[in-house]
Amino acid sequence: MTNERFTPVAAVAELDSLFAQSRDEPVILFKHDPYCPISAAAYRQMSRITGEIPLIDVARAKDVAREVAERTGVKHESPQVLVLRDGRAAWSASHYDITADAVTEAVAQAG
Repeated sequence: MTNERFTPVAAVAELDSLFAQSRDEPVILFKHDPYCPISAAAYRQMSRITGEIPLIDVARAKDVAREVAERTGVKHESPQVLVLRDGRAAWSASHYDITADAVTEAVAQAG
């Protein structure tokens, strides 16, 4: 299940540019577990959002997922979406709270 909208984040170093980018505009981070049915539902919701979405595969990039929790102070869950603004988590949701509408609204408010 691949979608060109999603950009894999496979290394901790890649987070630096995403956190820096959040100083100029909201950045969505999507923590996804490809083996979880709840995460599959969240993936479908995130597929409805316009624009590029950095995706952390929590099964393959556990260190990246842990680093996001460390940098933001938001307890790791999967699936999970964070909206970063000014280098911090402006909003987060997990599991069935991840909807295209909720994420779109969070990005608009963080903008």
